[in-house]
Amino acid sequence: MASFVTEVLASSGKLEKEDLSGKISKMSRKVEYTKEEVCDTINKRYNEFLPCLQGSEELMGQVDELSKEIDTLKTCIDSEVRLKLDVIINKLKFRYYLFDYLSKTAASSCCHVFLLSQFHSAMEDFNKAVLEKKYVSAAEQLQRASVESLKDWKSSELPLLRALSSELTVQRENFIYILGDEWKRLAIWKLPSSKGKNLKSFLKVELNLSHGSSKNEEQKPPDLLCRVLQALAVQGDLQHKIKLFSQILLKNMLKPLVMYPSLSVKVTEQDDATSLALQCLEESSEERSTPSQVYSKLILVLKTLHSNLLDVSIGDKKLSAVLGELIWEEISQCIIHECLLYSIPTNSSQLEKYNTVIKETEEFEKSLKEMQYLHGDSTDLLKYARDVNCHFASKKCKDVIVAARKLMTSKMHNTVKITPNTNVTLPKLPVPSSEVRVSQEARKEEVMLDNVKQLAAGTLSLPACRISESVQQLMELVLNTLCEAVGSSPQCALQLFFTVRNIFQLFYDVVPTYHKESLLKFPHLAAIQHNNCMYLAHHLLTLGHQFRPHLPPPLSEGIATFVDMVPGFRKLGAQCFLTQLNVQRAELLERLSTARNFSNLDDEENYIAASKAVRQVIHQLKQLGTVWQDVLPVSIYCKAMGSLLNTAITEVISKIMMLEDISSEDGEHLHTLCQTIIEEGPLVFIPLAEENKNKKYQEEVPIYVKKWITFKELVIVLRANLQEIVNRWAEGKGPLAMEFSSSEMKSLIRALFQNTERRAIALTKIK
Repeated sequence: MASFVTEVLASSGKLEKEDLSGKISKMSRKVEYTKEEVCDTINKRYNEFLPCLQGSEELMGQVDELSKEIDTLKTCIDSEVRLKLDVIINKLKFRYYLFDYLSKTAASSCCHVFLLSQFHSAMEDFNKAVLEKKYVSAAEQLQRASVESLKDWKSSELPLLRALSSELTVQRENFIYILGDEWKRLAIWKLPSSKGKNLKSFLKVELNLSHGSSKNEEQKPPDLLCRVLQALAVQGDLQHKIKLFSQILLKNMLKPLVMYPSLSVKVTEQDDATSLALQCLEESSEERSTPSQVYSKLILVLKTLHSNLLDVSIGDKKLSAVLGELIWEEISQCIIHECLLYSIPTNSSQLEKYNTVIKETEEFEKSLKEMQYLHGDSTDLLKYARDVNCHFASKKCKDVIVAARKLMTSKMHNTVKITPNTNVTLPKLPVPSSEVRVSQEARKEEVMLDNVKQLAAGTLSLPACRISESVQQLMELVLNTLCEAVGSSPQCALQLFFTVRNIFQLFYDVVPTYHKESLLKFPHLAAIQHNNCMYLAHHLLTLGHQFRPHLPPPLSEGIATFVDMVPGFRKLGAQCFLTQLNVQRAELLERLSTARNFSNLDDEENYIAASKAVRQVIHQLKQLGTVWQDVLPVSIYCKAMGSLLNTAITEVISKIMMLEDISSEDGEHLHTLCQTIIEEGPLVFIPLAEENKNKKYQEEVPIYVKKWITFKELVIVLRANLQEIVNRWAEGKGPLAMEFSSSEMKSLIRALFQNTERRAIALTKIK
């Protein structure tokens, strides 16, 4: 232990080695001596049992002093050793860090030198490969020449780094330019001017695919083209080039081939190139190309491109797949909207023939998949072709609605005559199934048994009238549409059936709005609109029953009906005609309002005004009678004219009954005016064009004019004396009493006759 402490202290340089050793030796001896004394004392104390307390205390004192000396020496040693150890450790750390920095710097320098060597080697190999047109190898060497790992150089070496980066950028851009130039020489477009795009301009479109050297039949596409395309892929510029190529191809070749039926593509094979040019063989009379024509033209173009340009592997897929991803969505939508849409049949009988188009579409997509333009099992194009039933129904419904609206907004005044014998010609419908036929016969027998008395054949016939020619055509359109539904699939039939219902709903909404002003202004059109609505309501009653047995389920199970729409159409027609009647009624009352209440007719001006008002009323009624003649059904005509004439004479009666004093001259004038109405009134009833047939209805005026008898009695009273009036009253049982109340008759007598005893007697008899 002494030698170890001595060595430590000697290395410290703070104590003299010899002095320290002496002290340690001396202390060691003291320790040994004290140890012996202690042992001896303990032996005496416990073995010999000698009284040695005083000696023990002295020994304890020596031990304490010796312990203090040892602690002091230990403290001194600890402080010196720790100080020296810290210094040594710091020196060692500094040397370690210095060595580590130098080793890393040397390694980094070696790495940079290696990278510089690699960069130089890659650039040399790149330039050599470019000269030899080994473009794929050149692109790979250019990728290998990277300065990214040199960017942690010291700032003093940054100029070199910038020079290397600049050189790499220049070489890369130059290489892209070289590849682009090669691409332009291998795929050359001849395009028309961008000003006008028409059929003639597309005849200038041509694509030349150069082989780069003498053509090798076994190498398609040429090796140079493959190298250029693969190098562009390595450089990351291929997608951009192919995207631009696809846009030009779509705009100037593929879409025109779809849109113009007279355009075709001509492929010319030469030793050093293959060209595709658009040409017009002959002017086609067809507005749209057929699907087979479109598919054959597109396949020719895409097949030529595949064999001469696109059959190149780029990574894990062909270049044709890249082009397909870029053009397929747009070209398929073009085929759908410019070709397939117009190839959909307009008649359900042609749907079976459309299977040919579906097969052609499948073959078209199969060819594209073989050339790897397409991937997957189904596309929007094939789905569209297979959903022909749905598209047929949609197209048919759209065409029907457009045609129906055109008819509804056409002029209404072109009319056709409808008679009870007029029948709507129904196309020949298929024979109902046996189950449906049995149920129909059972119902028929049941009805026959329940109803012994049968209705007349013309009970439910539509009366003779005139309707718009457009409405008759609308009804024919409805019948043809329902016939299409008969031979269609359930889904298609449902769509067509509800389209027919939509046609009627459209008529209900459109016609009153579109022709609103005309219906108010022209009585003739209001009458025609009334007939149109009644005509449609008449056919709506039986339309569902006529077609229900022939329609597929669920239409044949009861939902094929139009009966619910009948009240609406009847109300629509009635409201339209009643509105016109109210307009005419208001005009009649307005004309009568100029008659100055038929008072003081002994004044010439008043008489002229009253006479003019009466003539105007008669003239208006005659005009209406002529306008509505042979248009309205006879019963409706007579009711309408009777209602208007009744309005006029009711107003005249009311005005006369309000007079308080009627002189004999006034009475004579009133009688003349009223007699004019009586004579001219029946002549407004001319429902039929044949004059000799109208006499019957002119004789039936009292049936249609409620106040006609009242008016005639009033005319008689205006010229009668008191006795004649009393006689016609006949104690409340005569014809006069049937039309007037006692108070009204008394008032009229007071106005017509002076206050005399005879008048008083007559008044007492009016009760």
